[in-house]
Amino acid sequence: MPTSFDVAIVGLGAMGSAAAFHLARRGVKVLGLDRFAPPHTFGSSHGQTRIIREAYFEHPVYVPMVQRAYALWDELARESGQRIFLQTGGLMIGRPDSAVASGAKLSAKTHELPHEILSAKQIRERFPALHPEDDMVGVFEPRAGILFPEVCVSGHLDLARRHGATLRFDEPALRWEARPENVTVRTAKGSYESSQVILSAGSWINSLLPGLKLGFRVERQVLYWFDSAGRPELFSPERCPIHLWQFDARRYFYGFPDLGDGVKVARHHDGETTTPDSVCREVTAAEIEGMREVVRRFLPAAAGALRAATVCLYTNTPDEHFWIDRHPEHARVLIASPCSGHGFKFSSAIGETLADLIMRGRSEFDLSLFGKR
Repeated sequence: MPTSFDVAIVGLGAMGSAAAFHLARRGVKVLGLDRFAPPHTFGSSHGQTRIIREAYFEHPVYVPMVQRAYALWDELARESGQRIFLQTGGLMIGRPDSAVASGAKLSAKTHELPHEILSAKQIRERFPALHPEDDMVGVFEPRAGILFPEVCVSGHLDLARRHGATLRFDEPALRWEARPENVTVRTAKGSYESSQVILSAGSWINSLLPGLKLGFRVERQVLYWFDSAGRPELFSPERCPIHLWQFDARRYFYGFPDLGDGVKVARHHDGETTTPDSVCREVTAAEIEGMREVVRRFLPAAAGALRAATVCLYTNTPDEHFWIDRHPEHARVLIASPCSGHGFKFSSAIGETLADLIMRGRSEFDLSLFGKR
């Protein structure tokens, strides 16, 4: 196997797999390394489903990037022959002045996106699975829906390999050394030289940046699947959009229609700080009951028996935006993938963006929020 490459990518989850594909397709000699065999269940790119939404409450700057991501997901579906996306529409629900509702409305108006503002009564009538409180509103966007993350990651990796990328699974990068002319990445199985390196290791990113204090924090999150407590037809994709809620000031949760495995719900943030090697992957009875209380309150018809639960990880930046930036001391090293729990939907476009940064030194998108400021 060759030991010299144009680009080495450390971490082949959502961002790394997409970068490998976009670079290999452009004829770049790519090495991809991962400590496991992706798609796997130890990081941030598993759990059967992910939300994609366009009226982005976090900031209007994300909207052009997610619009590009939609196009690239469609392209991946065609090239891989796999189903990548299911359109369900989406509701951002909260009090009128909440970050979720006001931010989604701002992005929709800024970018002239199709949307509707619905009262709590209108939401309950139109989507009877959802029970917002009377002082809540919803921003409905028709284009939102569901991505299938394991299919997305495997699709990008299969196509990257087809375009000539060398992918090494179960081979964690132990360290890297940058010199003026190249970068060496060392694993237990060998050393590899490359002109540039992308560090897209998600929750393991801190271990690859010793001595560099960027404030990345790994957060434990739990995903839950509940059986319907009655009227399961309310949660069909035709009758239940994806939904994201802000309640009790700064608490968040999100949910999906039932695709055959139960109604999936999860909190957004509020998880304990951890590391990927020490995280508790057991879900406690108290955690299940705490989530069930939220479900009873807002999705009462989904408060049936727990079908499954699993742990995933967020890698948060200090301001909960993304991080896509050069290493402050080594220009040949590009740091990507801390995405604060809301990045998967963008990964097709972030992979393309990383390829642009590697090959052209610039991106078509405004990345000013996504790095050291």
